Amino acid sequence: MALRKLQSQPYINRPSSPEQPQIKKLAKQNKGILTKGEKILFLGLLSVVTILALIIIQTQAAVRTTSADIQLMEKKIDITSKENTDLSIQVSELSTYDRIWKKAEELGLKINEQNVKVVPGQ
Repeated sequence: MALRKLQSQPYINRPSSPEQPQIKKLAKQNKGILTKGEKILFLGLLSVVTILALIIIQTQAAVRTTSADIQLMEKKIDITSKENTDLSIQVSELSTYDRIWKKAEELGLKINEQNVKVVPGQ
């Protein structure tokens, strides 16, 4: 009987603690938030988003530069068209018959009906 008590005691008094550390080890291994593949995918996604953001910023900068160049050209075109309008007004003022006649008299020219030729208009 004493032998049975000794044999039965180890069954009763067996500590269950050796099984718990194995569970904890497994839990520690699976406790990682992201796996290696997920980390690689996350870094790939992050790099693609960063590259796309840089491309968008570069495109916006190019658009702004082009827009500024267009505005400069439009200002130059406006200035040139105003100058052309002013010059055409001056041409029409300077090409009046009275002004041409006065200039001809200053230079000593006289009207001679025999030397005048009629040129057909356009």
